[in-house]
Amino acid sequence: MNTPGDHDLPYLRIENLSKVYATRDGEVRALSDVSFTQHRGEFVSHVGPSGCGKSTLLMIAAGLLAPSSGAVLVGGRKVERPRTDIGIVFQSPVLLDWRTALGNVMLQAEARKMDRKEAQARAGKLLASVGLGGFEARYPRELSGGMRQRVSICRALIHNPDHLLMDEPFGALDALTRDQLVLDLEALVRERRTTVLFITHSIAEAVFLSDRVIVMTPRPGCIDRIIDIKLPRPRTLAMRETPEFAEYSRQILELFLARGVLREH
Repeated sequence: MNTPGDHDLPYLRIENLSKVYATRDGEVRALSDVSFTQHRGEFVSHVGPSGCGKSTLLMIAAGLLAPSSGAVLVGGRKVERPRTDIGIVFQSPVLLDWRTALGNVMLQAEARKMDRKEAQARAGKLLASVGLGGFEARYPRELSGGMRQRVSICRALIHNPDHLLMDEPFGALDALTRDQLVLDLEALVRERRTTVLFITHSIAEAVFLSDRVIVMTPRPGCIDRIIDIKLPRPRTLAMRETPEFAEYSRQILELFLARGVLREH
């Protein structure tokens, strides 16, 4: 149980994290001396160019990859093995073709030996909350790309994880589907007060969803700047047309221009 002051303490602490990969052509430094904290209920996005170590950072935070140096602490305890308190969503939905939408969500519940009746009720509510009510018995081949990704998000949330880790979850979707899923996610995490670590290439996506945006440099990935996003919630697509939204986007864009990530001709 949380004590009254727990919310003020960092939930996730990344300390001086570096990662070096050994390749046939020599060492490749993916991350260099990355440090930041995340509080419970906070939505933090990492935005940066391809190859800057964003996905590596997420895998280390999940306990699925060991750092070369530095540490990850959750609740003050060092992460040294795969975490069981998380849900993960990748760019690809990774659904089992022979299971229905409900069956794919229930896979997580079965692996965790959750009460089946309670888990099915929760899975149904989650699917309905993202617009998939009535599609529970459909197989992945019968669902669009956006619908499949909604199923994967529900699967990641079925056990009510303390921490939701998302690696470019909307990167392969068309613009309209992406907008709808961004709205669905914003509503889901706001309702459940979920702590989210989100990886993206999209400046607009990061600004829209986040409480803080961590801007990464090109490889080796370092933190260039951390930007607090003080837009009210719930957030609407109309907010993207406001001067405040444009100013946050401009700050990130200028960092990318200064680093040569983007070039104007």
